[in-house]
Amino acid sequence: MTSKLEQLKQYTTVVADTGDFDAIARLKPVDATTNPSLLLKAATLPRYAEHLARATEGSQGDAGLACDRFAVAVGKDILGVIPGRISTEVDARLSFDSEATLQRAHRLIDLYDQQGVGRDRVLIKIASTWEGIRAAERLEREGIQTNLTLLFSFAQAAACADAGVFLISPFVGRIYDWYKKANNRDYVGAEDPGVQSVSRIYRYYKANGYETVVMGASFRNLGQIEQLAGCDRLTISPDLLQQLADAQGELPRALQPGGGEARQVLDESTFRWQMNEDAMGTEKLAEGIRLFARDQEKLEALLAGR
Repeated sequence: MTSKLEQLKQYTTVVADTGDFDAIARLKPVDATTNPSLLLKAATLPRYAEHLARATEGSQGDAGLACDRFAVAVGKDILGVIPGRISTEVDARLSFDSEATLQRAHRLIDLYDQQGVGRDRVLIKIASTWEGIRAAERLEREGIQTNLTLLFSFAQAAACADAGVFLISPFVGRIYDWYKKANNRDYVGAEDPGVQSVSRIYRYYKANGYETVVMGASFRNLGQIEQLAGCDRLTISPDLLQQLADAQGELPRALQPGGGEARQVLDESTFRWQMNEDAMGTEKLAEGIRLFARDQEKLEALLAGR
């Protein structure tokens, strides 16, 4: 019998959620995605020491530029061992500034271009704030495709689809974490709130003919992944990918189109109200932005100290 990882690949495009080149080369996902936390971890690996040194060269003391150069260098390496795309993230501190997000996205694309990497192999990751969604909408019109991250609420998903973004990354594990803590109980299988959130979004998109790709992210256990077998894509950490590769047994497709609700179009005030009414979505979005911002600052300090 084939492993659960190989069975999953029959229904779902598997993406590696890591900056670890060796893990990606071993597990052979189609795509890969990074973020400030993963890049900070990658910066401690000996294989990236030369990239860290080169990132500061020509940056004229601009730590933000050095971080972008490092992210692109890591991304280019990863693209050498996967057939698909790398997702590279805009500085989380720009999450409420559409214009600054656009400028940083353009810089990342330019840096990739200088390395001989075309925009067709890159997704620009942006936090799913109202301002981030608006920036993504403009980038998509320019032919720069986007990955909207830190997505926790249905309002975020609906707004992203209407903006025509290429891909969204709803965070299964962090939704699960919030409800587990709030209700002081565990969740398994189909009752998991993170699984339910992604399933609802997936069916809504399919029912309304949206082309936006749903990529479940931030998993805590194999059960969450198995419940979402059939989702467009799943981005999975190397540890869980290895567990799937080692696991035997049947892995049927769990997520199918059907049963999606009617389309809703959100203007800014409605979007903000629905976010306000969603305590989990509001809290986890703010927390996620803060955590990525702190890791961005740590990476900048590391580069500045070289």
